[in-house]
Amino acid sequence: MSAQPRWFRPVAVAALVWNLLGCAAYLMDVTISPERLSRMTAAQQALYAARPSWAVAATATAVWLGALGCVGLLVRKKFSLWLLELSLAGVVAQDIWLFVLSGAGQPAGAVAYGLQGLVLLISVALLALARRASALGWLS
Repeated sequence: MSAQPRWFRPVAVAALVWNLLGCAAYLMDVTISPERLSRMTAAQQALYAARPSWAVAATATAVWLGALGCVGLLVRKKFSLWLLELSLAGVVAQDIWLFVLSGAGQPAGAVAYGLQGLVLLISVALLALARRASALGWLS
C-alpha cells in the first residue's frame, strides 16, 4: 500500500461529516412529527405524501452508504469504492424522482437545484477520489 498524501485524511473526515449531516437530515425527514408536517404548505405536504418508498430508500442509500464509504476511505479500504458507487446511484435516483418524476423542481426553484447539484457534485467527487486512491494504492 502506497503512502497517501497529507490532504487525504482531512478530506475524508470532511466528507464523512458531510455525509453524517445527510444522515441527520434523512432521520429528521422520516421521523417528522405530525405537528411539523402540519406547518408545511399544502404543496409541501402533498409532495411529502406523494414520495414513493423507492425515492425514500434512494435517499437512505445515498446518505448511509456515503457515510460508510467515507469511513472506508478513512481506514484505507477498497470497499469504500463500491459503497460510494451505490451512494451516487442513490443520489441520482432521488434526483430523478425529485426533478423529473415529481415535477417538484420547478416550484422549488433555483435553491433546490443548487443544493441538489452540490450533493451530486460532491458524490461524484468522492467516487473519483476513491477510484484515484485505489489506483494509486492508497487503499487495500
